Amino acid sequence: MDKIEHIGIAVKDLAVSNTLFEKLLGVPSYKMEEVASEGVKTSFFKSGPNKIELLEATHADSAIAKYLEKKGEGIHHIAFAVDDLEAEIKRLEGEGFVVLPGFPKNGADNKRVAFLHPKGTNGVLTELCQDLG
Repeated sequence: MDKIEHIGIAVKDLAVSNTLFEKLLGVPSYKMEEVASEGVKTSFFKSGPNKIELLEATHADSAIAKYLEKKGEGIHHIAFAVDDLEAEIKRLEGEGFVVLPGFPKNGADNKRVAFLHPKGTNGVLTELCQDLG
């Protein structure tokens, strides 16, 4: 894993949270997009070399909606940049980590992504991100 790629934060209202994070970070969102396959709208912020991804559910049965219902707003996942997603998945599975079913797949911000099951990572949902170029 090369670096922390971003920190994902689950939010109830993307418009309200965008305003809050613009004030907090002093910069506007640089990118907003919907990932229909995941039932989520995203908004990205940069603060120095760091990125924050805000995630709002687009339907009640999405993973983000379920997360918000169970835990409320807050940090949802930590994403790490990798050069070769398939090789990193193979390495991590060899170490005993479990990749969530249905991954890898294309995600937000021009990335190919996979998630590790949080039961194997001390309760932290961990995302692996490979830049698609």
